[in-house]
Amino acid sequence: MRIGELAKAAGMDVDTVRFYEKSGLLPAPARGDNNYRHYDRGALQRLRFIANCRALDMSLDEIRVLLAHMDQPGADCSAVDAVVAEHLGHVRERIAALQLLERQLTLLQSSCQHAGSGELCGIVLALGEARPADAPPARGVHSR
Repeated sequence: MRIGELAKAAGMDVDTVRFYEKSGLLPAPARGDNNYRHYDRGALQRLRFIANCRALDMSLDEIRVLLAHMDQPGADCSAVDAVVAEHLGHVRERIAALQLLERQLTLLQSSCQHAGSGELCGIVLALGEARPADAPPARGVHSR
């Protein structure tokens, strides 16, 4: 199948398929006389595997480890287990950070006094008084 057909079957953009090729996650396909890429079912299975890993928020480096094991199925799977264990640790850290953020926002919301005209909202006042240590973590930032 050609790249457009592969991308559609995998549920992703053609650019994403090319990105995975450039990243080394998807081997370069055979090319026909017309220089079009020709993919087999193995490429589709590999892309679906990558998509499932990305849905679990795995990094490209984590996926590389899993793909290496997939390419050598008889190998010891301790590296795969270690990747998943480490990723689970990152997820738990993010959950804890989100729970802290939830508590901070709940406290912030409780400072709202539904101020009348001419008065600042209690939330706005509280945000103006918050010290950086009290401030929630930046959005979208996590240590990995």
